[in-house]
Amino acid sequence: MTLLIYGAYGYTGELVAEEAVDRDLDVVVAGRDEVRTRHLGDRLGCDYRVFPVDGAAADLADVDAVLNCAGPFVRTYRPLVEACLETGTHYLDITGELTVFEAIAERDREAEKAGVCLLPGVGFDVVPTDCLAGHLHDRHPTATHLQLGIDATTTVSKGTLASMIEHIDSSGKVRRDGEIVDVPIAHRSRRIDFGRGERNAVTVPWGDVSTAYYTTGIENVEVYAAMPVVAETALKVGRLVTPLLAMEPIKGALQTVARTAIDGPTAGQRERGRCHVWGEATDGERTVTSRLETPETYALTVDAATTAAERVIEEGPIGFETPAAAFTPEFVLELEGVEGFFDE
Repeated sequence: MTLLIYGAYGYTGELVAEEAVDRDLDVVVAGRDEVRTRHLGDRLGCDYRVFPVDGAAADLADVDAVLNCAGPFVRTYRPLVEACLETGTHYLDITGELTVFEAIAERDREAEKAGVCLLPGVGFDVVPTDCLAGHLHDRHPTATHLQLGIDATTTVSKGTLASMIEHIDSSGKVRRDGEIVDVPIAHRSRRIDFGRGERNAVTVPWGDVSTAYYTTGIENVEVYAAMPVVAETALKVGRLVTPLLAMEPIKGALQTVARTAIDGPTAGQRERGRCHVWGEATDGERTVTSRLETPETYALTVDAATTAAERVIEEGPIGFETPAAAFTPEFVLELEGVEGFFDE
């Protein structure tokens, strides 16, 4: 069974490739840069392939699954998904980009017809929150409103920052009555006890606004991130300059800085870091709350993405899936260092 990791020489992709090789998977590392891809393949002792995403189909016919680690994913998912549908290859990625989840969900019937699995979001976005959402729905099947929150302090990688910059001009997003609607950035705040005392948190347009609905069927979803009040204020003030930052020359310059001047967390930071995930489901009369504690975001991403790829290759779920729908909400508890569910 062969796993091709695209974008394997990026910060997260390289960590995932190392983990997959350590687990004795048949790994092919791939990307656009011939020198970096070849050096990584040589170092890990595995095959490598060099191709742009637009020409992927010719290199996928003999692999079982593709794990896309090349962000911003809004630029890479479509040609890779098309190639996977054409060649009968399972597709996974580590995106947290809401628009990518929605676009891939629309390919569900095509994936079923092709006999492949389309499983985006197998990293920190959205495995812990998606599994928590599924757990909350199991506890409260008649819930009509779902709120999820993340308290994660970490250093971002080049790829993560590049994805954030790509969507810098996006509005806030929430799901209301089953539809995703635009709201102002940080339009709502609340105090949340993530498991280590209450913290200020604000709404963010993260992937769970999309995926939690497909996992649970709950039609009203908000996602929060822990954030100091001063940072919340800065976000609100920043709405005034966002159109300027979104201009292509400025966005391009920011992308260049992100890819040349930013490093991800060190091995020690990944080993020591901890994150807290919170969720609340209610029908207006009864409310249930649950929490998870997880390893640092990139550490969990490496474990979750590799484990998900193994499971997809072995079990072969078909069609568009979310992590909790594909593997049940208990999937997150199988990952090393995850503690929970802590229920109220």
